[in-house]
Amino acid sequence: MLLGCIADDLTGASDLALMLTRAGMRTVQVMDVPDAATNLDGFDAVVVALKTRTCPVAEAIDLSVRSADALLARGARQILFKYCSTFDSTDTGNIGPVADALMAHLKTDFTIVCPAFPANKRTIYNGHLFVGDQLLSDSPMKDHPLTPMRDANLVTVLQRQTPHKVGLVAFATVAKGADTIAEAFRMARTRGERYAIVDAITDLNLYDIGRATADMKLITGGSGIALGLPGNFVRAGVMTAAPVPQTMAAPKGRAAILAGSCSEATRGQVAAAIKAGVPTFKIDPLALVGGQISVAGIVDCAQRSPADKPVLIYSSADPASVRASQAELGRDRAGHFVEQAMAEIAKALVAKGFTRLIVAGGETSGAVVQGLGVASLEIGPEIDPGVPWTRAVGRDLVLALKSGNFGAADFFTKACAKLS
Repeated sequence: MLLGCIADDLTGASDLALMLTRAGMRTVQVMDVPDAATNLDGFDAVVVALKTRTCPVAEAIDLSVRSADALLARGARQILFKYCSTFDSTDTGNIGPVADALMAHLKTDFTIVCPAFPANKRTIYNGHLFVGDQLLSDSPMKDHPLTPMRDANLVTVLQRQTPHKVGLVAFATVAKGADTIAEAFRMARTRGERYAIVDAITDLNLYDIGRATADMKLITGGSGIALGLPGNFVRAGVMTAAPVPQTMAAPKGRAAILAGSCSEATRGQVAAAIKAGVPTFKIDPLALVGGQISVAGIVDCAQRSPADKPVLIYSSADPASVRASQAELGRDRAGHFVEQAMAEIAKALVAKGFTRLIVAGGETSGAVVQGLGVASLEIGPEIDPGVPWTRAVGRDLVLALKSGNFGAADFFTKACAKLS
């Protein structure tokens, strides 16, 4: 192993694993802190998928530090802490506290912060994070049910989460290339800065930033930062790039779509699937808690739907509906009910011969994979930027685990075309 990666949610881990695979690294995604029995042989990069984006800070720190130790013990030369390209967090964490803990544990005094992902229209300019043409604080992320993002200035967002000094490497510097970026990092250290928010607008910027971080013990960022890291190992002569998978052989069986994300992108994908004639079943959290609908009933309806089409089961709703459910049930309780229902539905569907699952939403994906007992994933072809097909290692099961904000409008209906 050359690169050890710690991701704060499941879909983000798949996104990162895809990025590394596309750059020629032999990559595996594991679902928990690796132990001595976890088979990591033959891989250049290992991505540990944690569920630490919204958990208590102390738990996030513990899991992240233990993951770093496990990866270092298996040979990792560099650690990457991966978070969302929309920098999802609250003012009390978890990005800053986890990064602080990893920096202290690795005995390093400086790292970068770069969630940019231009392919999915996440860019950073003058320290401000943009989603398309909008500031993050003006985008639909401002209404995220768990981590509403109402400040686009990453310097101030991170500074509220850490006692250490946060600086900025602005685009005028980044545009001059890797050597100039590396010099900016050295200057930041002399000013006592522990973190540098790094502007990036294009993939070329990310390649240059990656090259400038070749000697860092710890890197933090979104999946986009991984564009420039594999080349460092190739140039060092310790890795030969592997071919990029174009298709994935999938087991025979039916397909199901489980959409728990309430993001604007996922809601659009649900609408497109309904318009395309995909059989659908909606989960209303209040009806679920009240007993008007049940997991068994939903699974029975799914099984009786046309076998030649995927079936869509969704709880995705607009912000007003989400707020209404949260007001009635409590924010965490509402989300927990839906996640557990999706996990139980997935488990029941797999038992009835469904072998191809598309799951939308980081929290939903985490619950589904945990419910299915999936331990590790082989990375397959890209469906849309940031979303690959994956195969559960040792099982006849393929999964596409999609961040709520990712994917084109036709994502659900085109994903199966990538399977052979």
